[in-house]
Amino acid sequence: MRIGKRITCCRKGAVFLMLLFMVWIYPLSAQKKEISTARDNIKKNKNLEQAEKSMLNLLKDSANRRNEKIWVTMFDAIVKQYEQGNEKLYLKQKYDTAQFFNLTKRLFTVAVSADSIDVLPDKKGNVSLDYRKKHAEILHRYRPNLYNGGLYYIRKQKFSEAYSFFDTYIDSANQPLFERQRYNETDGKMPEAAYWAVYCGYKMKDPKATLHHTYLALKDTAHYCMMLQYLAETYRLENDTARYVSTLAEGFRKYPLFDFFFPRLVQYYGERGEWERVLQLADSAISVNAESAIFRLAKGNALLNLGKYEDCIAVCDQLIAENDSLSDAYYNAGMAYFYMAVDLDKKIQLSAKQKKKIKDYYQKALPYLTCFRALEPGQAVRWGMPLYTIYLHLNMGDEFDEIDNILRRNGK
Repeated sequence: MRIGKRITCCRKGAVFLMLLFMVWIYPLSAQKKEISTARDNIKKNKNLEQAEKSMLNLLKDSANRRNEKIWVTMFDAIVKQYEQGNEKLYLKQKYDTAQFFNLTKRLFTVAVSADSIDVLPDKKGNVSLDYRKKHAEILHRYRPNLYNGGLYYIRKQKFSEAYSFFDTYIDSANQPLFERQRYNETDGKMPEAAYWAVYCGYKMKDPKATLHHTYLALKDTAHYCMMLQYLAETYRLENDTARYVSTLAEGFRKYPLFDFFFPRLVQYYGERGEWERVLQLADSAISVNAESAIFRLAKGNALLNLGKYEDCIAVCDQLIAENDSLSDAYYNAGMAYFYMAVDLDKKIQLSAKQKKKIKDYYQKALPYLTCFRALEPGQAVRWGMPLYTIYLHLNMGDEFDEIDNILRRNGK
């Protein structure tokens, strides 16, 4: 009985081991068959998309991700698709351009993954690199289409897709797969590709993407001015005030006539009441272009806020003589006369001469502010109170009543 039981147990153990072996060997057999089928289709140039898809399905199993044959087979399937697409485009046959560019990017992604397996040492610790040279030579020929693909998606205003192409193009320079190509040394388009990557990040309002390739993009001298603009806006989004201002300052120093940097620097310092800085900026800008109305308006505004009223009026009168539609020139000059009256009226005891002077200042302010109101009727918040005060002091009853009603309607 005991011997019989032992024989029965042994048989059961053998069956169990056989079942385990079959469970283990069956997937391997199916995997080999799937790879073999895919490779056969690749040789025959048919069912290439299915060949790629079947390898992708195998890679969903984490146990297969170190199987170099799967990666290489998928790479070869995509290469064949790329070649077919390239031929159709060359012959001007109907073909999806986006699909062609996407094949290019997939090739690089798969090749880098395959190379990460190729570089692993064997059981003896040796590294053979069976595919690196071949794959690098193939992709070196196709790499310009990563750049072209990025431009293609920019034209389509698909900035996220465009960014991924430029990012892959730039990243390839740092991949061991392409160490022989030395792209960082030999590829003159790298800074320009980085610029376009920054541009895409900026358009996406994605600070991380915008700043990722900044160092390289700043080497693209042709787009340096725009780079500074994108960086300034990105620093503003990130509330990095120090970098925002320093970038604006650099931009103004290098490109004083570019219309981005100067107005924002003026706004920044003006909001903080640093009008001497605004005046310095305006004088610096005027030294480059003395005819600029923008620069001189900024100077007039700075002089007004610094209490240099007569200098302000002189600047504004010259601007109005050249262009009688500059509303801010009327406003600054009118307010200069207005403040001169207000400052004098603060004195406790006024002589008859001083009272006359106050009235004279209000009378001089009136035509300027009246013109400003005509040019900017929607700016009652700016012209309302000064005109109210002027009409009151000049005993202009009808005009005073009108302004009073306007201010009441506006909650003033």
